[in-house]
Amino acid sequence: MRLLPLLLLLALAAGAAGGGTDADALLAAKAALSDPTGALASWNATSSPDPCAWAGVTCSDAGVVVGLDVSGLNLSGALPPALSRLRGLQRLSVAANAFCGPIPPSLARLQQLLHLNLSNNAFNGSFPPALARLRGLRVLDLYNNNLTSATLPLEVTQMPMLRHLHLGGNFFSGEIPPEYGRWPRLQYLAVSGNELSGRIPPELGNLTSLRELYIGYYNSYTGGLPPELGNLTELVRLDAANCGLSGEIPPDLGRLQNLDTLFLQVNGLTGSIPSELGYLKSLSSLDLSNNALTGEIPASFSELKNLTLLNLFRNKLRGDIPDFVGDLPSLEVLQLWENNFTGGVPRRLGRNGRLQLLDLSSNKLTGTLPPELCAGGKLQTLIALGNFLFGAIPDSLGLCKSLSRVRLGENYLNGSIPKGLFELPKLTQVELQDNLLTGNFPAVIGVAAPNLGEISLSNNQLTGALPASLGNFSGVQKLLLDRNSFSGDVPPEIGRLQQLSKADLSSNKFEGGVPPEIGKCRLLTYLDMSQNNLSGKVPPAISGMRILNYLNLSRNHLDGEIPPSIATMNSLTAVDFSYNNLSGLVPGTGQFSYFNATSFVGNPGLCGPYLGPCRPGIAGADHTPHGHGGLTNIVKLLIVLGLLVCSIAFAAAAILKARSLKKASEARVWKLTAFQRLDFTSDDVLDCLKEENIIGKGGAGIVYKGAMPNGELVAVKRLPAMVRGSSHDHGFSAEIQTLGRIRHRHIVRLLGFCSNNETNLLVYEYMPNGSLGEMLHGKKGGHLHWDTRYNIAIEAAKGLCYLHHDCSPLILHRDVKSNNILLDSNFEAHVADFGLAKFLQDSGASECMSAIAGSYGYIAPEYAYTLKVDEKSDVYSFGVVLLELVTGRKPVGEFGDGVDIVQWAKMMTDSSKEQVMKILDPRLSTVPLHEVMHVFYVALLCTEEQSVQRPTMREVVQILSELPKPSTKQGEEVPNASDGPASSPLHPAPPGSNEAPTGEARDHQQQQTSTPSSPPPDLISI
Repeated sequence: MRLLPLLLLLALAAGAAGGGTDADALLAAKAALSDPTGALASWNATSSPDPCAWAGVTCSDAGVVVGLDVSGLNLSGALPPALSRLRGLQRLSVAANAFCGPIPPSLARLQQLLHLNLSNNAFNGSFPPALARLRGLRVLDLYNNNLTSATLPLEVTQMPMLRHLHLGGNFFSGEIPPEYGRWPRLQYLAVSGNELSGRIPPELGNLTSLRELYIGYYNSYTGGLPPELGNLTELVRLDAANCGLSGEIPPDLGRLQNLDTLFLQVNGLTGSIPSELGYLKSLSSLDLSNNALTGEIPASFSELKNLTLLNLFRNKLRGDIPDFVGDLPSLEVLQLWENNFTGGVPRRLGRNGRLQLLDLSSNKLTGTLPPELCAGGKLQTLIALGNFLFGAIPDSLGLCKSLSRVRLGENYLNGSIPKGLFELPKLTQVELQDNLLTGNFPAVIGVAAPNLGEISLSNNQLTGALPASLGNFSGVQKLLLDRNSFSGDVPPEIGRLQQLSKADLSSNKFEGGVPPEIGKCRLLTYLDMSQNNLSGKVPPAISGMRILNYLNLSRNHLDGEIPPSIATMNSLTAVDFSYNNLSGLVPGTGQFSYFNATSFVGNPGLCGPYLGPCRPGIAGADHTPHGHGGLTNIVKLLIVLGLLVCSIAFAAAAILKARSLKKASEARVWKLTAFQRLDFTSDDVLDCLKEENIIGKGGAGIVYKGAMPNGELVAVKRLPAMVRGSSHDHGFSAEIQTLGRIRHRHIVRLLGFCSNNETNLLVYEYMPNGSLGEMLHGKKGGHLHWDTRYNIAIEAAKGLCYLHHDCSPLILHRDVKSNNILLDSNFEAHVADFGLAKFLQDSGASECMSAIAGSYGYIAPEYAYTLKVDEKSDVYSFGVVLLELVTGRKPVGEFGDGVDIVQWAKMMTDSSKEQVMKILDPRLSTVPLHEVMHVFYVALLCTEEQSVQRPTMREVVQILSELPKPSTKQGEEVPNASDGPASSPLHPAPPGSNEAPTGEARDHQQQQTSTPSSPPPDLISI
């Protein structure tokens, strides 16, 4: 017994000598971290010796550190091992920083630990087996890191006290272990966002305390949901969306009486909707969209009195929409689009006063719209396009101040536009095209809708003059009034529409002149006023629209000359002045030198190129084209050239035969062509061609990383072997010489070219941070902050602008994509692989790249029917890159068959920049909304379907660089819509998150719901 005090004394001394105080451990941890913002400045033993007063530190009554929370402080580096010296620590959270490297096994020494949160960092490697010793751990959150393993970690099953386990957003693969069904107290399990496969183990049905289960997104399981999940009677949320499920929905899910949320969207589920789901009296959110479900909406759904969200869109459901749907007392969101529903819209729909979003588009519905859709004043989105609806638009919609979007096009609606509709304060979009509407364009008596971005009234029977109040819609970007019977003058107030990018007033009965005020619409890219009764002269003020691409004034009664100033508009790619009364010389300079006679026919008084000689006395008449008398001289010249070519051919045949033997011996001789002073030789380059040096493979070749004798790092691209004698083979060396002379800050420098006449090696400067594509789509995009993305957009645009506008002749990239935008050590963007795509046609690159037009997902739509590329093809591809920067998504493969990122983004936002938060990369936490809207707006311009409507790269640089000043609302730093629980895919989606595509694209596009960021961040209390 006398030894006991001595042993205790020795133990205390050893602890003091080995570990020091908690303050020492914290200071050692701080010294090992990078803290650029000084968030841990209070950790200072001199000014504040008590660690219990330091930021993020919690102590017990005895002064022992029991809690440490440094989440969201922009800390980086490896997790300091010194933290393991805090032996009394119970809660540790380092979430939402930039910690990297492996998770330190030394954390296993924290035997008092109850709560460990390492989420939203960049930890890599595997889960440390030593952490299995934390047998008292209740919360383990590893969400959104770079952890890898062939299976989910089994070590966690040795933590019997676990109540919250989050392993989502990593790179775990394999099947969910059956052992994961052994936790008796587990309440929260998330494995979503990994690369899991195989079957979902029925043993999960043993987790009888489980309240939340998230197993979808990026995983790809075999088979369907196990019926045993019906045993989880405490379950509140079940999310198995977008994970490859097949088969039928188990009726056993009807036993989950506490279930609040059931998300099974974007799978391959078949069969009918089980009537047993009507037993889920607590159900609030049900999303079964994007499957292959058949049959009708079960009658038992009338019992779902708590249902707020019902998403059944993109299935194969049929029959009438049951009347009881209009009686569901809590219903807020109803999306049934792209099914085969018939009959009428339930008359009492909206009467509950809670309806916010209704999308019934692309069905076969008949009858009239219910009169009480906005009875509670909460309706935000009304979409019913592409049906057989008739009758008048309810007048009550003109009083619905909550209304933001109205899309009722492609029906048989008649009557007039409801009074007051265009004065609603939150209105952003009105689509009423392709109906039978009559009456006038509504005059605004009060305040015009300040946020209205699109007015589409095309193809109706509207009449009368446009009111002067049209100019009050300051936010309108698209004004589509074509194919009506509007008359009178085009109001000069149209020049006040400073945000206008597309205006179509064609096929009406407008009179008077083209208002010169329209030249004040500086953002206009598309203007069509054809097929009217316009008269007078073409106003020179049109040249004020510096990014106008398309101008159509054909089939009017315009007279006078075409203003020469219009020829100075470098942005013009298509004009049509045909069938007017114009006269004089057609400008032959600028963009007009590319236009042919079809743009000017039907104007007998016009002269110039392709039109015939000008009469004497017309200014510039000496510029008439060559007469037919010159034809003889041309024929003679061609004959002489033909004879000369034949002579050269005979001589060349003899020379080639003599050289054929010599070529065989020269083929193996390597020659290095340097484009700047190089301190290495071809042998040094060849030494890089080793398997262990490969850093990239693709249809464009293999890329090796190499260190030169002087220590310089280079990237060596080995191009696929070309077919000998091909036209590309002959021109390759000359083209490389041109590319090698290019020097620009935002273009990857080509240092040299190494060849032996059989194999070609390109030596580039090395970019340590790889490609933008790898950074965005390799699950590191969360660490690519918005300001960096915005700078990358501008820098890459400047590089492409240099190729298009400052090189003579201009250079087409032909394969603009995120993988061809490389990042240096400062994350500055450099455009790579410019001008190479056309040489890969004969080299087997077709497996991932169109031989000419670029890579799949980036190819401009006109290539399908022209098989030609130009600068606007590069612009389209760059627009796709901008969408990648905004959304964090790949161009293809995430949106269903036949749908790419451009179609998806336009569907989700209806091409409105104000809706960009719906598609914003969920890994971005806080963003300046006005910047995101601006970049998305440029992306929409770049990806216009008609190439003439796209800006040039010079204009793209200008628009991106000239960021508009934010309004009070837009300038705020706003959280990403995916951050909060209300908009997480694990909660009901926000109204408007999944809507029908526009009418013209509806039959060719498929959509999937937003990919989640994570389950909600709130952890259970312990």
